[in-house]
Amino acid sequence: MLATTLKKSFDPYYEAPIEVWERFASLCEEVTYKKNEIIKQSYTTAKHGYFLLEGSVGLFVWKENNAICTDLFLENNFFADDLSLFSGKPSPVEIRVLEPSKMLRLTRSNIEILKSTPIGTLLFLAGEQNTNLEKQSQQIETMTLTAEERYHNLMEKNPELLQRISQKHIASYLGITPQSLSRIRKKSLEK
Repeated sequence: MLATTLKKSFDPYYEAPIEVWERFASLCEEVTYKKNEIIKQSYTTAKHGYFLLEGSVGLFVWKENNAICTDLFLENNFFADDLSLFSGKPSPVEIRVLEPSKMLRLTRSNIEILKSTPIGTLLFLAGEQNTNLEKQSQQIETMTLTAEERYHNLMEKNPELLQRISQKHIASYLGITPQSLSRIRKKSLEK
């Protein structure tokens, strides 16, 4: 069952045989977290990568006592503090659980085991390529679109985020204040 879930979530990027995902699942540990639990503190070294089975998670960095949301994840997504996990060094990224969540946790050493196989290398390259494309698109949107346009794009691409994630985290993710987000939402409802 876990292998099928993993395969379905990754098939859009690279279709690997189910046996690959069975091996992947065998190297993972299923864990649960409570809402608001921090699973990786800022300025520590990441020791795990994750696959979210249920719930939601956010990646944050701190600036002047404010948590800035850099990414949001719902079910069937891989996530980690990639900067720290793959460099082996501390990073400013904090990973916080936003809803009660169940996930697969994969140690850095097990990630290296998977990456040491030809198919594992392909999977990690495909995953990183997709992540880089998504992050570059997000950066371009942040620099070239208005807050209202970014909100509408998020509403089109991932409306479930807007229903499940708190307004303050959505606002931070969009790079605006909660008050601005409230005005944008109100204006959208009036149309």
